[in-house]
Amino acid sequence: MSLLRDYAAGVTQPTLGGEVARFDEVVGLDGALRTPWKGLAEVAVDLTAADLGRVDEDIARALADDGVTYGRPGERQGPWRLDPMPLVMDAETWTPLEVGLAQRAELLNAVLTDLYGEQRLLRDGILPAALVLGHPGFTRVMARSSITDPRPLVVSGTDLGRDSRGEWRVLADRTQAPSGLGYAMENRRILSRMMPELYRSAGLHRMEPFFSALRSALLQSASGDLPDPRVVVLSPGSASETAYDQAFIASALGFPLVQGSDLVVRDGWVQMRVFGRLERVDVILRRVDAPWTDPLELRGDSQLGVAGLVEATRRGRVRIVNGLGAGVLENPALHAYMPALCEELLGEPLRLASVPTWWCGDPDGLELVQDRLDGSDGFIVRAIDEPTGSLLDLTRDELVGRLLAAPHRYVGQERLPLSQAPAWRRTSYGTGEAGPQPVTLRAFTLRYGSAYRPLVGGLVSLVEGDQPGGSKDLWVLKDDPSDPDQGLPDILPMTNVRASMGTVPRVLEDMYWFGRYAERVEDLLRLVLAAHGLAEDFSTRPRSTGGAGLDVMMGAVRRLAGRRHDDLDREFRSVLLDATRRGSVSHGLDGLREALSGVRDQLSGDVWRAFGATDRAAYSLEVSTHSQQVNESAGRMLGGILSLQGVTASMIRDEGWHMIGVGRALERALQLCQLLAATTTVRRGIDVDREVLNSVLAAAESAVTHRRRYRGYVRPGGVLELLLEDQQNPRSLAFCLDELAEHLAALPASTGSSRPERLVIDLQEALADTDIATLVAIGGVGRPNLEAFLETTIGQLLRLGEAITELHHTSGPAPQLLAGLPLVDSFTPPVTGEVVLRPQP
Repeated sequence: MSLLRDYAAGVTQPTLGGEVARFDEVVGLDGALRTPWKGLAEVAVDLTAADLGRVDEDIARALADDGVTYGRPGERQGPWRLDPMPLVMDAETWTPLEVGLAQRAELLNAVLTDLYGEQRLLRDGILPAALVLGHPGFTRVMARSSITDPRPLVVSGTDLGRDSRGEWRVLADRTQAPSGLGYAMENRRILSRMMPELYRSAGLHRMEPFFSALRSALLQSASGDLPDPRVVVLSPGSASETAYDQAFIASALGFPLVQGSDLVVRDGWVQMRVFGRLERVDVILRRVDAPWTDPLELRGDSQLGVAGLVEATRRGRVRIVNGLGAGVLENPALHAYMPALCEELLGEPLRLASVPTWWCGDPDGLELVQDRLDGSDGFIVRAIDEPTGSLLDLTRDELVGRLLAAPHRYVGQERLPLSQAPAWRRTSYGTGEAGPQPVTLRAFTLRYGSAYRPLVGGLVSLVEGDQPGGSKDLWVLKDDPSDPDQGLPDILPMTNVRASMGTVPRVLEDMYWFGRYAERVEDLLRLVLAAHGLAEDFSTRPRSTGGAGLDVMMGAVRRLAGRRHDDLDREFRSVLLDATRRGSVSHGLDGLREALSGVRDQLSGDVWRAFGATDRAAYSLEVSTHSQQVNESAGRMLGGILSLQGVTASMIRDEGWHMIGVGRALERALQLCQLLAATTTVRRGIDVDREVLNSVLAAAESAVTHRRRYRGYVRPGGVLELLLEDQQNPRSLAFCLDELAEHLAALPASTGSSRPERLVIDLQEALADTDIATLVAIGGVGRPNLEAFLETTIGQLLRLGEAITELHHTSGPAPQLLAGLPLVDSFTPPVTGEVVLRPQP
């Protein structure tokens, strides 16, 4: 029997766990499939548990390859979860919802315009003042009728759920910085690839035209009639729980993803820092909450915003999307007043009702909420500015105390039973089943032209308790195959946009560390593979020539990554897997991932496939106890990292590409010198030295070249000549220094005489003046000349790295928190008649 038939048979009257009856999104009251699924029956109904299990694994792998992550507030980023079964809706069901969403966005825009303009709603008592002014989302510095923006709400999100009758209710409005559009588009891309037959047979609305409309709307949001408006996406940074979503939007729209430190206000205009110049910004799609956007007028402890942004906005010199202060619309207490607001502002009844809500600032509402505190689980009390479940752990007396102390800060709400849909669940037998799980829908609405248009589709969340537990794609079927996607036959023509902005210093810094971490991980993996090859043959024969060579190579590993274990197998595993071990492969991969997260919008999606490969290889090593798995996993990790070379080879040769080259060349030179210093400066006998030199050549990826050139005769002079002086060998020190000189010369801050360029010249001259015969000369038991040369070169390379950071990554003094600065200078009486001002500590 197919999976859907199994599910339909298990869902009689739509319930979940014997609780309140729930509306089922797939099965009707008569036990038959609902209309939209009947149209897909030929393909969908034949899907088996084995089919869905395979698709589920493919989806997880594809999401990992694309680097799709999400982290709940306060938690570390984790993998994004997508259920293989979409939520399907036909045009007949979607149309009234679409009308209600458009009306709601128009209403919210009207409310927002009034609250920051005439404030007639407050003056006439339609909205209680305490409800608005008592919510932290109300940004007082923007409440001036002289600067009212008639279109403060450009993009909105609406969280929806169905009641037991299947009627849609609004659970929350997302207007501050609505997230999820990127995740919704990624869900669609993945599912269309994993289930192409079902996708093609569905005849659903494609989402791409909505993104084109969003791009056009942002360009037309610029103040005045600019021929080339410039738009940026303002992000709180890669640590944000929705960092992937922000980067996806920026990349899809073709706008720079910036952070507060990348922008500055000069003469009332917002400018983006670019080396040697500032470039004006006209529109900011913000993903930073309003209180954090300006440390000068809002939160003085913010490092996410731009000092002076509020004043630039008030002057009309930059357009913020959504407008500063839009977060006041996320106040759940507004739900109780939406019908009255709709009648007052739009002159029509509210089409899309909210979940029943009572504001405790109203005496009748407070009384009702108190009466229902002893009721069933179908009622919840929540603060207007905190997560839904923040008060669940309080006793009744504690809750009543809070309500009476500040009633305007709390609301009571009905808890919808929420509709249910089949969700894939893995079982212990390697397969799975489709079980019912509650779902909510986040819909998105865009002001495009003169009207609001909802996205025909959305982001479906699977609910586990009070938290999202995964996602689904929403498929809205066309009424007629000839209907235009998203109802947008033609996108309004976009204004001419200037080709591109320059690269901000922060991006160059991330690109630099991209290059360094990628090279660091690659070189360490090659060293581990070379050392493990010796360990496989000689770990049980420590007194043999190979055993002595193994000790030397493990010494090189320890030089780069320290030492944790005496047992070789545990030590190799730690070097590969222990992220807390500084210098380990896992530590380097974390650094690489962090660097790439900051420039996700600048890079191809193929970059993240490298992490998919390394993560799967690491997992294989974690679950296997066999020693040979170390070699297997290290090799697969190396393959993943090497794929980054192909990605960067296809990049445009701009400042970012050159900075990656700088990072790679510098790190390769450092790693090579560290390897040689740990292996070649001591004489250990002809046989041991030969074993060590062969392993060094393998770790430096130069064994084949050396074999062809020297016909297998391994001696220190030949190895050092190949690895230090050969300008044709990409792994040599000379080649790396030439690469550094070339890439540095192409950077905008380079002058030909800058300190990094001078240091490279010094290194090149020192290498040119070095004689290989002098380096390999024996003194006692070692090669003192070689040791001195390598240590000196390592020191110079480290100084070069510092000089690169100082010149190319630093765009000014580090920002200081305004909240920490003294407002009054202490006064010291003058001794000689002059006034001396001394800042307080």
